[in-house]
This record gives sequence, C-alpha cells and structure tokens, in this order.
Amino acid sequence: MSNAELLLPLLVAVPILMAAVPIALGLWFDRTGWSVTALTTVGLFAATSYVAATVYETGREVHVLGGWEEPQGIGIELVADPFSALIVLLVTVTAAGLLAYTRTGGPRGNTFYAGYLLLVGGLIGLSLTGDVFNMFVFLEIVGLGTYAMISSGDGPESAVAALKYLILGTVGASLYLIGVGFLFMATGALNIEVLGTEAIPAIVEEGGSDLTLLRAAFAFIFVGFALKVAQWPLHTWQPDAYQHAPDGVTPLIAALVSTVSAYALGRVMFTAFGVEFLATTPYLQEIVVTVGAVSVVAGSTLAVVQQDVKRMFAYSSVSQFGLVIAAYGALTETALVGAIIHLIGHGVMKAGLFVAAGVIAISYGARTVDEYAGLAENRPLAAGSTAILLIALIGIPPSAGFIGKWYIAVGAIQAELWSIAAVIFLSTMLTLAYAARLLEKMYFTPATPVESPHPPGVATDGGEPNEGQESSSEHRTDGGVLANESRFERGSPDAVSLGMFILLVGIAISAVVLGFAGGLFFEWLEPFTSEVFN
Repeated sequence: MSNAELLLPLLVAVPILMAAVPIALGLWFDRTGWSVTALTTVGLFAATSYVAATVYETGREVHVLGGWEEPQGIGIELVADPFSALIVLLVTVTAAGLLAYTRTGGPRGNTFYAGYLLLVGGLIGLSLTGDVFNMFVFLEIVGLGTYAMISSGDGPESAVAALKYLILGTVGASLYLIGVGFLFMATGALNIEVLGTEAIPAIVEEGGSDLTLLRAAFAFIFVGFALKVAQWPLHTWQPDAYQHAPDGVTPLIAALVSTVSAYALGRVMFTAFGVEFLATTPYLQEIVVTVGAVSVVAGSTLAVVQQDVKRMFAYSSVSQFGLVIAAYGALTETALVGAIIHLIGHGVMKAGLFVAAGVIAISYGARTVDEYAGLAENRPLAAGSTAILLIALIGIPPSAGFIGKWYIAVGAIQAELWSIAAVIFLSTMLTLAYAARLLEKMYFTPATPVESPHPPGVATDGGEPNEGQESSSEHRTDGGVLANESRFERGSPDAVSLGMFILLVGIAISAVVLGFAGGLFFEWLEPFTSEVFN
C-alpha cells in the first residue's frame, strides 16, 4: 500500500473530524477557528499535491475502505486519478487561499469555521469517492456545509437564501438517490468502475427491461445534478445564495460547490455509464446538449440585465456551467478536456471575481454596477484585477476562459454539433456585454457623490453602530462596511488587508497563466480520456 493510497481516506476524514475542533476549543478560547482551519487546509493542500504527483508518475491510486472488496461492485472505494486529482487540488488550494480574505473580512466565529471545514471535507469526498451511493452521502454533507455557510450572513435575506438552497438541494439529492436505486436494481452494483467496465456494457449489449431501467436511472441522476449545478430552469437557488451569502463565503461556494457537482456528473456520465451508453440512447445526446445550450443563453442574458454585481456573477455561473454540460454532450475527447479545463478555469475566475466584489464593497462601498463608477481612479489595484478576471471570463486569449472554450468548440466541430459552436460565440458576446458595463463604469465613468440610502448612524446589518462612529455621517451597509453620504468616503480602505490584495492579484495572474496550460492539461488528462474513449 503506497503512501498516496494511505492519504486518500485522511483527505476526507481529517477536515470532517477537525470541524468539531473549533467548536470544542470555543468552550475555552475565542476565535480559534481561523487558526485551526488554516493549519488543516494548508496540510490538505500539501497532501493533495503529493497524491497528485504520485498519480502523474505511477497512475491512479485506489483505497478500498476496510479492505472490503467483496461482494464485487458494493465495496466502498476512494479513487485518485488525473480527473479527480485536479478537482481536489482546486478544492484545497481555494479553501486555503480564501482564508486570507476571511482573516480580516470575515465572517468570524468558531461555528463558521466548523462549517467551512465540513464543506471542504464533503467536497473532497465527493471528488474522490468511487461509488455512486457514497456520492449521495457526500452530496448531503456538501449541502449541509453550504447551507451553514450561506446562513452565516446577517439579515433575513441570508436565512431565506439558505432555506431555498436547502429545499432545492434536498430535492436534487433525492432525485439523484432515486436514480441510484434504479441503477442498483438494473445492475446490482454501486462501484463506478464495475458499473462502467462490466455491468452497464453488458446491459447495453443485451437490451431488454434492464436497459429501460438503466435509462430511467440516468434521467433521474441527470436531473438531480442539473439542479445541483444550477442549470436553467433549475437554477433559481444560485443567484440568491451568491448574492446574500457573506462576501467571505461567496467565493468559496461559487468556485467549488457547483464545480464539484459538475465534476461528479461528468464522472458518472463517462466513467459509470460510458460513452457507448450515452451515444446509443435515443435523444440523450440531444437533450444534454440542449440543456447546456439553453442554460448558456439564459444565464448570459439574465446576467446582462442585473444591477447587483454579485447577482450578475451568479447568473454568469449558470451560463458557464451550461457550457460544461453542453461539452459533456458532445461526446468527444477534445470537448471533454475542454470541459474539464473550463471547470478549473471557471473556479479560479469566479473565486477571484467574488473576492474582488468583497474587497470593493469593503474599501469602496460599492455593490451595484452604477456604484463602480470611478473605481479605477480611486482603487486602481482592485479595478485592475477585476478587469483582468472579466477579460478572462469573456474568453480573450491568453486566459483560462479562452483555452476552455477553444477546446470545447473544437470538440463540438469534430462531432459536427454546430449548435454548440454557435452558442459559444453567442455567450461570448453576451459575456462581453455585461463585462463591458462594469469596465465602462470603472474606467470611463467619473464617480459622483450619492445620497446615503440609510439614516446616519444606523446599523443596517442587525448590529449596533461601532463605538466612536460619527452618527452625523457614518452608518453600516448590509455588508458590514462603513459608509458616508459620498461614495468616495463610504468605503474603508484600511479594512482591506495586504493578504486580501495578494490573494486577489494572485488569482488574477493565475487566470492568465492557465491560458498557456492547454498542452499540459491534455498531457495530464490523457490517461483518463484514453480510458473513457477507447
């Protein structure tokens, strides 16, 4: 048993167990959660890097929990291969990096960091699990952690958004579980590898009633994941969750929650069901492509008309994940690699954009498109980083947004699915439309004083005004930001730490650097894609 194999269960167990530590220490100490979480996530990133290096050198690593390999197809496994290793690396580096924001920008409190670690553990488990039932278990852990993160915000809007996510997320997980039940009835197996190499190919070859049951299983699983990934019209939880979650939480859930769910869907589609089943099932490819394409157009169109910046980015995520789903439907190796690159790139870009939104809200007091006027003059570093990330989101080379879209378009053309190529072009134009609104406001519209939306000296986040706060001019916004009657004064630059700026600039640079890594991604993923398509 290799060291990397031994690390797999620890990657899942450690963050879940450590989630109890901040609460336990909170009985004696205040605010120990950040330190515990920082040590845990940095350790997870180091361990994940070692596992990924081992996978690159020697191939995939499999850990059979409890050594229980029989009966075949039912034993619980954790699997690290090129696909899952990439996603776990994204999870751990994002979870560790975003702590630079929450250290100063909040939320704080031991219970918050307990939920943070629970969410990270669920995301890693969802990425590494090798059987479809435990995928449901980790989906539920992720759902509980995400609910806790969203509800940690102040005010009733956060509570309502969290409840909406909990209800719709439970519906999605329930639909997925029904699909797993049908899958087990048809095949007698839960292990993803056994399903993909033995059970499902045998049913596809034989046909009959089991094949009908298998198709029903896929339908339930796909709809369940479509809700988790926020595909139109099942997307309604996502804009509220992203908008009303605390600024320190939104980057985490935007970069990881739907991203890992989209990974899980790809894993089930290509490793469990397989390309042959997807290609031979009548109208399945057309349905998957249509769902993705409609989500691309609907998400981009809704993003164009938004005024709240976080809500705009939320609808943008609906569009970007639609592109990934459409790429899955193309059923070509190039399109699949493009979808994986786009998943990684989108996670990086959205983490950066929501970090930027939080930094700007704290330092400049701006949360709507119009309030970004004059940002480049007054907060040049935040504006510059935001501009780079918006350009990457549009897909202008060299950037992570371009390389993913390019490979998806090439794969779609190889499959003669011209509709996907057309949708990529249309979504790029719509992305340009809403990105250009922000760029125009930041760089070409001078800032003007605006009237304060709340009476002076009032705390609108449910708390009391700060001690020493000048009641004649200052108040707290819904993001916990000091504000004046003039937007020039409403922000508090001193509230933004050096770590927050380093994090933001680092993410912006990463979004550009990833644009040069197309060949590396192809080389890294070749063992996985060759197994899927050969």
